[in-house]
Order: sequence, then C-alpha cells, then structure tokens
Amino acid sequence: MKKIITILTVLFISATAFGQAKKEGVHIYNPEANAMADLKTATEKAAKANKHVLVQVGGNWCTWCIAFHNLVDTTAVLKQTINDNFEYVLVNWDKDHHNDEAMKYLGFPNRFGYPVFVVLDGKGKVLHIQNSAYLESEEIGANGKRKVGHDVKKINAFLKGWTVAAVDPETYKPKAK
Repeated sequence: MKKIITILTVLFISATAFGQAKKEGVHIYNPEANAMADLKTATEKAAKANKHVLVQVGGNWCTWCIAFHNLVDTTAVLKQTINDNFEYVLVNWDKDHHNDEAMKYLGFPNRFGYPVFVVLDGKGKVLHIQNSAYLESEEIGANGKRKVGHDVKKINAFLKGWTVAAVDPETYKPKAK
C-alpha cells in the first residue's frame, strides 16, 4: 500500500509540475497591441506610399491563421505582392482581447471566422472583407483527400485584385493612340 501511495504521489507531483510548465506557443499576433493605433499608422503609411492596407484578423490560438502567416512568410511571390502593394497589419482576436473598436471599424469581419482579411484604402475606408475559406486549396493529396491549407494562386489573385491600380478606374481607360 505504501508503494502505491508513493507512486501516486510521484505521478501527482510530476503531473502538477508538467501542467504548470509554461509552453512556448506561437506569437504572431500581439494581444496587447493597440489595434486602432496600428490601423491608423498603417493607413497613414499606405496613403504616403500609394498602397492599401491589408489587415489579417486572427489569433495565436488559430492554426489556420498561423498556417496562412507561415505560407506568406515562406512564399516569395506572396511576400512580394504584399510588400509592393500593402501595409500589412495583424489584428489580434482571442477570448480575452476582442478588439471591439477595431472589429466595428473594420465592419465586423470576424463574422466570417479566422483568419479573415480586410483591405482598406489610404483613407482607412474598408474596400473589401475576404473570407479565407475561399482561399483554401482544392488540391487532392496522394491519400485521395483534399489537402489542408491555402492556395497560393488564389491568395495572389485576391491580393492583386485589391491593389491601388486594380481599383483605380484610370487603369481601365483605353490608351490614346
């Protein structure tokens, strides 16, 4: 009996210590950031650089948000398109930090789930809210099942469709001969 109590005590202490060990998670989003200030700064920079603002709303808890961020970070064409055409802002949403003022300002994009993308012009006007589900891959893997993740071509088409040039009517006027 003494042996069982000793084993249970060791297991309890180990479990307690392990449960209290702080796990290092992903820290792409800053829960303490002032989202409205970040949006204002990005909008001011975008106006000066003749760009739009690309807002990614999500959280460090969201595997799809992290996967999207990692895909952009490791895919040269996506990184280039964003850098050339947008000021990129990450707005955190989690159970403790709802960023209610930012969500209202952005048109409550979180209604589409996470991540969700919002394109703002250089004046801060919401031009588009993009549900990321439409950017997911349709590719079928070797196992016959749909691959999990986002599609680079779909993302790039979305991004290019919301550049300053893409929404400027002058872009589509016939050229003088």
